[in-house]
Amino acid sequence: MGKVSRQNGIKTIAALALAALALAGCTGVKNDYTYGGVTFSGKAKPVRGDRKSFVASAGPASVSLDGAIGGATYEGVKYCIDFLGTSDIAWQVGPDTPRQQLDLSGNRVTFRGRCVE
Repeated sequence: MGKVSRQNGIKTIAALALAALALAGCTGVKNDYTYGGVTFSGKAKPVRGDRKSFVASAGPASVSLDGAIGGATYEGVKYCIDFLGTSDIAWQVGPDTPRQQLDLSGNRVTFRGRCVE
């Protein structure tokens, strides 16, 4: 095997350390929404065939409807920022929808919206 210079060895160690740090930063990252000391987990996904449109949900709604609404709103805004770089949303069902008209299935609040350019 060839001889490794000290400078190349230090560069290799530094590169490995940076790679390990980058990987450590990617694991265990949670973007949950917290309201009143309670964590509300949520998700948003595109509507098939139209990536500008999405469905966002969060829960548990039984713990706090306001917290679940905030969590679903957060997920929708995050989705649009990630997808289009804007937080403008045209909500079909969203944070301004009357509570009695909200979809509360599975102990989660579900919103529908479209990212606006």
